[in-house]
Amino acid sequence: MKLKPILQLLRPHQWLKNLMLLFPPFLGGVLFEPGVLQKGIVPFVAFCLASSGTYVFNDLRDREKDRAHPRKQHRPLASGIISVPAATFLAILLFSGAIIVGWRVSPAFLMWLLAYLGLSAAYSIKLKDQPIFDIFCIASGFVFRIFAGGAAFDVRVSDWLFLTVLLLAIFLSCGKRLGEKNLLGESSAEHRKVLDDYPPGVLEGYIYISGAAVLVTYTLYVITRHRLIYTVPLCCFGLFRYILIVKRGKSGDPTDSLLKDPVMFLVGLAWVVMVGFVIYIKSL
Repeated sequence: MKLKPILQLLRPHQWLKNLMLLFPPFLGGVLFEPGVLQKGIVPFVAFCLASSGTYVFNDLRDREKDRAHPRKQHRPLASGIISVPAATFLAILLFSGAIIVGWRVSPAFLMWLLAYLGLSAAYSIKLKDQPIFDIFCIASGFVFRIFAGGAAFDVRVSDWLFLTVLLLAIFLSCGKRLGEKNLLGESSAEHRKVLDDYPPGVLEGYIYISGAAVLVTYTLYVITRHRLIYTVPLCCFGLFRYILIVKRGKSGDPTDSLLKDPVMFLVGLAWVVMVGFVIYIKSL
């Protein structure tokens, strides 16, 4: 079996989402204390194994539909490059590895990891075909990562951070669905059944509502953090840019948008630099 198809199946570029495990210590101002950053390696590996396992499991279930998709037909399982038995063995190996590695972190971390795996399985089997449920399932995966990061680093996740991440994840999930609907056009329901259950304009409405809510909750989160308030315009710009990307008919996948759109990448980088400057360079 060649390495390239295996990497396509594992989707390592999606591991970028697992950096959210570092948000609690980063925003808590402890990420660069001695030994803290190294402490995040094992939890990151556990979620990378878990997320890749869910991608393999999902591709196993969707391989027939993917063969009719203009982009997904080239995936290793849909194209037949990797066999079903080989992919099944790989999924079992990844899930087992994730649980073993997660168990080494802490019981609380393992609980969030198992919750992520359980929700991902429910999504792949049933919930991805249920309108609204599918959006909240995708969004919950981001929230579970935040709480898992808090458990791994023993940092409390504030209520405002939870709400901000949840609403931002809902915003991005709606954008992902709208991007798929725009890309597939009239044949969207043939590739993803749930897209036919969203009438015209509904997903756009969800995006605008959740985007406005993100801006409010993020502002309330940073308003007591003094100079962090100056990151709010950057947050607003990023939300507007993402909506523009989706409405232009490009991919609504958050990872693709961040990696393939230079403006979004620079906005994300600028946010990290500004927040890091305010939190960690206290002498200025």
